[in-house]
Amino acid sequence: MPLSANLADTLLARATRSAGDTAVIHQPAAGAAQWVLHHELDHRARAVTTWLRAHDAPGRRVLIAMDSGPHAAAALLACLYAGAVAVPVPAPSPSRTAAERTAAIARDAAVHLVLTEAAHASEISRQLTLAGRPRLTCLAVDCLPPTADTRHARRASAHRDPRVAWQPARTSPDTLALLAYDSGPATAPRGARITHGNLLAVMHALRRTLGAGRTSRIGGWLPRHHTLGLIGQLLHPLWLGATAVLLPPRPDPAEWLRAISLHAVTETVAPDSHFARCAARILGEPGSPLPDLSRLRTAVNAGEPVSSATMAAFTRRCAAAGLAPGALVPGYAPAEAAPWLAAEGRGPVPGAELRVVDPHTRVTLPDGEEGEVWARGPAVASGHWGNPPDAADAFGARTVEGAVGYLRTGDLGLVWNGEVRFTGRLHETLLTGGVTLNTQDAERELLSCRRPLGTARVFCTGPGTGHLVVVQEVRTAGGPRAGLPRLAEEVRARIATEFGAAVDGVLLVRPGTLRRAGSAKLAGSVLREQFLRGEVRALHAEFAPGMRTGYPVAPRPATEGGLRALSRSSTA
Repeated sequence: MPLSANLADTLLARATRSAGDTAVIHQPAAGAAQWVLHHELDHRARAVTTWLRAHDAPGRRVLIAMDSGPHAAAALLACLYAGAVAVPVPAPSPSRTAAERTAAIARDAAVHLVLTEAAHASEISRQLTLAGRPRLTCLAVDCLPPTADTRHARRASAHRDPRVAWQPARTSPDTLALLAYDSGPATAPRGARITHGNLLAVMHALRRTLGAGRTSRIGGWLPRHHTLGLIGQLLHPLWLGATAVLLPPRPDPAEWLRAISLHAVTETVAPDSHFARCAARILGEPGSPLPDLSRLRTAVNAGEPVSSATMAAFTRRCAAAGLAPGALVPGYAPAEAAPWLAAEGRGPVPGAELRVVDPHTRVTLPDGEEGEVWARGPAVASGHWGNPPDAADAFGARTVEGAVGYLRTGDLGLVWNGEVRFTGRLHETLLTGGVTLNTQDAERELLSCRRPLGTARVFCTGPGTGHLVVVQEVRTAGGPRAGLPRLAEEVRARIATEFGAAVDGVLLVRPGTLRRAGSAKLAGSVLREQFLRGEVRALHAEFAPGMRTGYPVAPRPATEGGLRALSRSSTA
């Protein structure tokens, strides 16, 4: 298909051509997998499309608040069929920050309708009511009955009858298809504008990069409200007429590899930390049968800085499980672009251009020097929704040399052997353990915990990535130390519950450590350097086993939570 083809038409043609083949394999956290054929998924999508058209959705924003699964896939296809703009968000959860983010997204995008599931309908309605949007019409997609039109479409699709005319909305490459809210604080989220042209470009780029086709099974656990999971692991296999294998979010490494083996996954993507966990903990355990990875043709290590040690360890440990040499490849996918996955060693991605630029002087840097990664090409988003004041610079940046039209990704990287290597984050978004964490959200959540906990700083041991560390002021500095381990556990639990991230280091410090009298809050980058030099004086500190740190205190015996606890008097 040419790049100018209509995306919805292409999806419909693929579904018709592969009608009797499996479109989606949904493996829930518990229970048996669910298999859905292409004509069944198309039937569900047409039913939702009919409802969207009846509610004046074409051209408007539609919130998709659902668990990963066939119904969420049908909702996404329906938005594309109807010419609506999909706005994916996570399904409702106990996290207050997530609820605040969803409400802010609904306001920012001025959504017209909501697609959800019966299990979440009341909660998403409650959250939107609290956010001042009580009159939004919600549809529980799993409760939608088939209409006469969609029953006819199902029969036609099953028999591949070309005489039945059912046409999706006509869209052009410039038509807005998706708002991707991937980063930014929960109180002020920003949605990248992904057009049908962006999606068409990335479909062709991914096919070239991954080498996938109709017989492929592309699977993984990446969140379906982020572009890498939504487009790369759901929309792309459907566009190919292949199979999307949808796994539970952040599964245990053993479960992930078993699912890859069980469902014969041929292409997958995961962050470096997940491959590292697999290499360190799973393969070769006594009495544990090895998974069959012989059908895994391409595993892309992307979303975090890629470690050569992780690549070597995973490849070596998985060789006994049948992983082919060269199957694991490093890649890079900008957060605010349709994820073209520039996988190293797989050839250049058509139309994609990356360069490393000094973020202050805007001078293009020579090979080997670290700077901000700038990107341009047909897969790059057209801007932020609502055109905030800094959008022009973020999506239309110009180098000193005169090159124009670049996206400033906020990622740090360098050019090595002609390829861009991702090394960290420039701004206040952290990538740790497969989780994207906004520091403002985390620090605000810790401040609201309870009275003994005050100002906090959250950072990683590397530039925007690595081990996650929390330095937390406590207001009980003059009292007994017996309660400090409990407060440290509360800090870890709060970050895990609200954001799904594991804290590797907790330092409880005296008030004033992070905010000097008459000065602003200590910059995270400055505090990180002080921490790495061992200059942060703590009342109590705990670190994950194996975490390397310059913090100069002898460890005590391991605590119940698996962290080693350190306590001492402070002279700060």
